[in-house]
Amino acid sequence: MSTVNIVNTKNESVGEIELNDDVFNREVKEYILHEVVRMQRASRRSGTAATKTRVEVRGGGRKPWRQKGTGRARAGTRNSPLWRGGGVAFGPKPRDYSFKLNRKVKKQAVAMALSARLQEGNLIVIDDFSLDAIKTKDFVGVMNVLDIDNGLIITDDANINLIKSSRNVNGYKVLPSIGVNVYDILLHKKVILVQPAIESLEKRLMA
Repeated sequence: MSTVNIVNTKNESVGEIELNDDVFNREVKEYILHEVVRMQRASRRSGTAATKTRVEVRGGGRKPWRQKGTGRARAGTRNSPLWRGGGVAFGPKPRDYSFKLNRKVKKQAVAMALSARLQEGNLIVIDDFSLDAIKTKDFVGVMNVLDIDNGLIITDDANINLIKSSRNVNGYKVLPSIGVNVYDILLHKKVILVQPAIESLEKRLMA
């Protein structure tokens, strides 16, 4: 078990907590993290890029000029990929870039990403992070006290006030524990775990 200090929003130590080594102290395998991040980014691609082939371009029914005697190269259609305004040879077509990975691998990768942040000293446990109102100034004030300029905040549920207070500030993201993923963990320098989220994270990643 790894022991971590618990702080409050004033950055004062209020206790300690033991984190499960199966979730927070795993061996980090970079190739697994790479594959999961690649999968996440691929699934976000719209895949809507499209070009027209020579068959799909409008027009081109009439031969531009006679076959012989003009001194110019032979041409049978204005839709040729060689011509401006013609079709595109081997151009992109709408496609699905996503691919699947084993569910067990994805769980392992999330645990490895959390472990990496803990091993770096970039995982912070906070006892409570609730805001009475939607106020960006209050959110920024807490981040300044904690000396965090880029972080992922993981809560036990969808904390609407916290989410809305943080969304206009660059470098921060708030996620409920059920939405935690490898890409967001690795994208942010620090991970701030709200204490009640730890239990649900451990249940999810050990199931």
